Amino acid sequence: MDTLVCVQGAHRITRALGQAVLAAGLAAVTGACEGVPRFGAPDPVTVDGKRILSLWQGSVLTALAVGAVVWGLIAWSVLRYRRRRTTTGLPGQRADNLPLEIAYTLTPVLIVAILFGFTVFTQEKVTAKAAVPDVVVEVVGYQWQWQFRYPDEGVVVTGTTAEPRPTMVLPVGSTVRLRLRTTDVIHSFWVPRFLKKLDLVPGLDNELDVVVEDPGVFPGRCAEFCGLDHARMDFRVEAVSPAAYRTWLDQERIKAGAG
Repeated sequence: MDTLVCVQGAHRITRALGQAVLAAGLAAVTGACEGVPRFGAPDPVTVDGKRILSLWQGSVLTALAVGAVVWGLIAWSVLRYRRRRTTTGLPGQRADNLPLEIAYTLTPVLIVAILFGFTVFTQEKVTAKAAVPDVVVEVVGYQWQWQFRYPDEGVVVTGTTAEPRPTMVLPVGSTVRLRLRTTDVIHSFWVPRFLKKLDLVPGLDNELDVVVEDPGVFPGRCAEFCGLDHARMDFRVEAVSPAAYRTWLDQERIKAGAG
């Protein structure tokens, strides 16, 4: 009888846990985690950042569900099979329970497979690049500053001692291709509220597409130790309306001409 109860309970728990993992994964893919805590992640301002946040939320919710089931099983086992005052002798000494062993072997495999599938799906989305981006910015990192080049617009923004935090200006709602280059050592382009970063590696041309949805000024920094003044490699990303972006480009061209 105890074996039957145990197997039935395991089946119910496995089914409920599978449904919880699937629901969390679907929420991750569809971005349906509205109102769910970010669990320490920054508030994303890009399309891909929101996808990454949803995957993170789904993963944490899955981990919490697994933890709740494990603690529930521990509590149930302690209470259900505790030794009572009227108990005499030893409990049942059956060495195996094949249905239960299959259940607790397949359940972790199912959880990992579901999480892996949703992770690959999200990865393919956030690493995909547009055939024709709206804006191209060449991001050049060097010890210990940043330079932002807009090759199609003839505009260059370079960090200097007087302006130690150069600003990359981007239009809201546009697909921006960031071409990452370095002239010396490895650096890493990181804007926390983008929720993704990519290294600048000598001899390797890395590219990153971003679509900023929210206007504002967002701090960025080098996330790879690159030498003595690594801490100076800060920058800002300012997301503005398309009209304000065009006005900024015109102003920068006038400044360059006057210089």
